[in-house]
Amino acid sequence: MIPTEASRRRLAVGPQLAWKVALLLGLVIAANLAGQWVEGRLAAYLTPSVEPAVLGAIVVAVALYVALLALPFVPGIEIGLILLAMFGARIAPVVYGATVLALFCSFLMGRLLPEASAARAFDRLRLHRIAGGIRRMQALPRERRLEILVQAAPSRIVPFLLRHRYVALMVALNVPGNALIGGGGGIGLAAGYSRLFAAGGYLAAVALAVAPVPMAVILFGG
Repeated sequence: MIPTEASRRRLAVGPQLAWKVALLLGLVIAANLAGQWVEGRLAAYLTPSVEPAVLGAIVVAVALYVALLALPFVPGIEIGLILLAMFGARIAPVVYGATVLALFCSFLMGRLLPEASAARAFDRLRLHRIAGGIRRMQALPRERRLEILVQAAPSRIVPFLLRHRYVALMVALNVPGNALIGGGGGIGLAAGYSRLFAAGGYLAAVALAVAPVPMAVILFGG
């Protein structure tokens, strides 16, 4: 029997759906492993007398930090700064790992968003600023989508950044004013949605971009 057009479409969609489901499952497993690592890392620094209460509060704070930082236009970095201020060098590796995880989650969200329906989905969730940003990016050719990531950078270095997209990503994550494009979560979402960045390259760039503050705390924060 000759397959119909509809059956051919279903056969084509099957592998794509399986890949996306597998990636989401991998993200869930990675988040669980990260939570276990956070708990083990923190337990080494807490005395038995304060461990139950403080450990639970810190794990909750780190989980909230990851969740909020991964979302565009939602302030989450303050939680990480509070943890660094309270615990100093002892908590810096945890905050660093949580920051990288959050920004990679936002990248995966952008990568998995279907271009045709993403803006409508965010509108239904009443996240109109995110929907507007997606529509702006969707209207641009793929090679020009990098401009959104560098719009908060000083104009004199914009031409250089447009030629070096991974450097542009690192600058966008650190430049003052990146709240215009949604902060770290918005930058990660835009980077994934643009399809301009390989997952490994993005992860390496983020790991380097967010390292200075935790490293400074480890070296000089006591």
